[in-house]
Amino acid sequence: MGERRVIGWAARDTTGLLSSYSFNLRKTGPEDVVIKVLYCGIDHTDLHQMRNEIHSTNYPLVPGHEVVGEVEELGSEVRKFRVGDKVGVGCIIGSCGKCSSCKSNNENYCADRIFTTGGTYPDGAPTHGGFSSTMVVHQAFVVRMPNKLAPEQAAPLLCGGVTAYSPLKQFTKGYSNEDVLRVGILGLGGVGHLGVIIAKAMGHHVTVISSSSKKKEEALEHLGADSYLVSSDSAEMEAAAGSLDYILDTVPAHHNIKAYLSLLKVEGRLVIVGASPQPLQFIASDLILGKKTIGGSFIGSIEETEELLEFWAEKGLKTMIEVVKTDYVNKAFERMERNDVRYRFVLDVAGSNLH
Repeated sequence: MGERRVIGWAARDTTGLLSSYSFNLRKTGPEDVVIKVLYCGIDHTDLHQMRNEIHSTNYPLVPGHEVVGEVEELGSEVRKFRVGDKVGVGCIIGSCGKCSSCKSNNENYCADRIFTTGGTYPDGAPTHGGFSSTMVVHQAFVVRMPNKLAPEQAAPLLCGGVTAYSPLKQFTKGYSNEDVLRVGILGLGGVGHLGVIIAKAMGHHVTVISSSSKKKEEALEHLGADSYLVSSDSAEMEAAAGSLDYILDTVPAHHNIKAYLSLLKVEGRLVIVGASPQPLQFIASDLILGKKTIGGSFIGSIEETEELLEFWAEKGLKTMIEVVKTDYVNKAFERMERNDVRYRFVLDVAGSNLH
């Protein structure tokens, strides 16, 4: 099939403001899936890219990398899907397929990965994300939606959810099913709230760590966390010293990670998944004297994304979302930036007037 003209919403400069934008989809190849976009999650990384705060943004930028849609057409060699299937697309839509990361189902760490939004195809053409009516994606980077999952509920799992799931899954390696790990979730935003839900469903003891007490009731009563720690309260922090096996740091802004290292047990780990645009600092002796480690984790693989979707459906879990349409999307980003959402916006693409 040749190129087709579609409508999306794009940022055109570092203000990050979105407006209607028409563009050509790339030609459909034999292993491509043409997807009608139904819903797309709204993520902090979208905002960073829209404002050119990470990587180097090429404008116009059509954001959106938590995409749920319906298969409209299939390339001649696609066997995994059928027209009408509900499917999802996450943060990457291509990789080299040859490196050690790709061959070990860690294609998200491929040096030549192609980002869903703000990326570049091998021919130099820009990629466009899910804030658009239609996408064309190689079948290897499309996941099937379990029938039990509502599409708007599934959208935040494709980036925010798997970003929490992948390191949480890795933490459990080496432990028996009887071991109860004590995990701290730092930050209770889009990724953080999903981390709490997933960690609890895995059987961990979960402590939410936040700078104030305003989310305490929600964390304990609505999300099911076991405890809540106010990081600005020095007495609480001192009492909790050495109590956690690991911390999942979901904060996407600059913060003082030194304060949280004291909460870890000997050999404890702090894993960063929030992409702060500014450098983070720590004191080496805080790691050395406790044999502690700081690491990072980037989204998850296609395999882990499929695992999470099945896990979520099997456990009957629910995301906490607010569904909006494109005429509200700029306001949604404003509210997200000041943490005025519980806990994730999802854009109703199919139900919006993209023009």
